[in-house]
Amino acid sequence: MDAAENKERMREVFEALAEGDGRPFVEALADDVRWRIIGSTDWSGTWEGKPAVQARLLDPLFAQFATRYRNRAIRLIAEDDHVVIECRGDVTTKSGHPYRNTYCYVCRLEGGRVRELTEYCDTELLTKALTAPWATTAA
Repeated sequence: MDAAENKERMREVFEALAEGDGRPFVEALADDVRWRIIGSTDWSGTWEGKPAVQARLLDPLFAQFATRYRNRAIRLIAEDDHVVIECRGDVTTKSGHPYRNTYCYVCRLEGGRVRELTEYCDTELLTKALTAPWATTAA
């Protein structure tokens, strides 16, 4: 797929995510995806493979949400096999607090699937609003 096709693929994924449908996003992840969150928080790190991303990142994250998670793309930029997505998340946590983070995802696609995702976000908000992923999986 070329840059325009990759950009369109991610636009479709984020159109669904903006409506609260995360299935296309998860389906777009390659089985051997590498997801990295930049920073020095309990949420920062690298997850290798779709099962690890699901069990050790996404499941602990979504376990903390009381409402349906939505994430709206503001801007998509594509070049070669990379798509950069500036986006805004919106959800309420089970503790009743809004969690509205701003993200920049740098994605490398291969065959229409996300092979690498590097996430930049407001890490202070991440730390204040959410319990560490390892703490939620231990509970």
